Amino acid sequence: MQTWLPHLLHLSDPTLPVGAYTHSNGLETYVQQGLVSNGKQATAYIRNMLEHNLPYNDALFVVLAYRVAEANDVEQLILLDQECTALKAPQELRVASQKLGIRLIKLLTPLTDHAFGNAYSTAIRKGMATGHYSLVYGVYAFLLGVPLQEALTAYYYNAATGMVTNCVKLVPLGQQEGQQILFALLPLLPQLAAQTLTIPRRLAGRCSFAFDIRSMQHERLYSRLYMS
Repeated sequence: MQTWLPHLLHLSDPTLPVGAYTHSNGLETYVQQGLVSNGKQATAYIRNMLEHNLPYNDALFVVLAYRVAEANDVEQLILLDQECTALKAPQELRVASQKLGIRLIKLLTPLTDHAFGNAYSTAIRKGMATGHYSLVYGVYAFLLGVPLQEALTAYYYNAATGMVTNCVKLVPLGQQEGQQILFALLPLLPQLAAQTLTIPRRLAGRCSFAFDIRSMQHERLYSRLYMS
C-alpha cells in the first residue's frame, strides 16, 4: 500500500469536521426555484458543477497551491490566496471558502508540523491571507506526500459526495438514488483531474454565471437550511 493513501483518505474525508455540511453552494436556490426537483435534474446540476465550474476555480487552485508548496514559495501562496478572494464574487461562497479553509488548517496544524504550513498559518493570523479551503487542501496534499493527480481526484470525489448529499436532503431524493448518481459519476472524476492539470493558468477563475447568480440569490431566500 502507498504510505500516502491513509493521509489522502483523511484529508479528503467528506465527514472531516470543518463544517462543509452546512453549505449547499447555491443548490438550495436551485431547489427553491424549482430548477432542481428530481434525480435527472440533480445529476445535471452536479455534472455541470463538476465539469464547468470546479475545474477553473477551486480544483485549479488546488493544483496551483500544490505547485507553490512544491516550490516552497510562501509569497506566491499569499498572492494566490488574494487572487482566490478576488475571484469569488458571491459573498457567501467567498466566506464559506475561507471558513472551511481556516478550520482545515487549524485541524491539520497540530497533527503535522511543516514549516511551509506554519508559514501559511502565520500569514493568515497577520491578515495577509484568508486561508481558502482549496489552497489549504493543495498545500497539505503536497506536504503529506500525496501525488497531485490522486489528490485532485479525491478533491473531486469530496465535492461530488457533498453535492449528492445535499441533493438527497433538499430535493429530496432517496438514499439509493443518491448513491446511483454518485456511482455513475465515479469514472468521470479521474478524467476531470487529468483535464484540470492541463488547464492554462490564464483561465483561473473563469466564471459560471448561473452558479454565481444562484449563490447571490441564496442570501435573500425567504427560508434557508444552509449557510450558502
